[in-house]
Amino acid sequence: MRGLLVRWAIGALALWIASVIVPGMEIQGAGNFLLAALLLGLVNAIVRPVVLVLTLPLTIVTLGFFLLVVNALMLKIVSWLFDPLRFHSFGSAIIAAIVISLVNWLASFWIGPAGTLEVLVVRERKLP
Repeated sequence: MRGLLVRWAIGALALWIASVIVPGMEIQGAGNFLLAALLLGLVNAIVRPVVLVLTLPLTIVTLGFFLLVVNALMLKIVSWLFDPLRFHSFGSAIIAAIVISLVNWLASFWIGPAGTLEVLVVRERKLP
């Protein structure tokens, strides 16, 4: 449960960072970041697998770059369902998808499956 809450907070942080960086993305209200992150998680869990299967040939032909379009489409679905989240163009949704993916990827280095901070410690052993 703790891992779910931590990842939800990271998703909200990623949406906030994207709204600051991406010029065509806006979210009104601070609490709406958490709601948008929750809705994005639900859309990614329910709709995205179906879209991935349907677009698999195109994803293979484009060597995976079409996944950026799929991620942007998930963001546009969330903005369609949730009025405080708006994109001025599909291009801004693509850029926002890249930023959100990068923030989540960077956060996954430090957050383990249990939702706790994990640090890898490497110790050198001296041979006798």
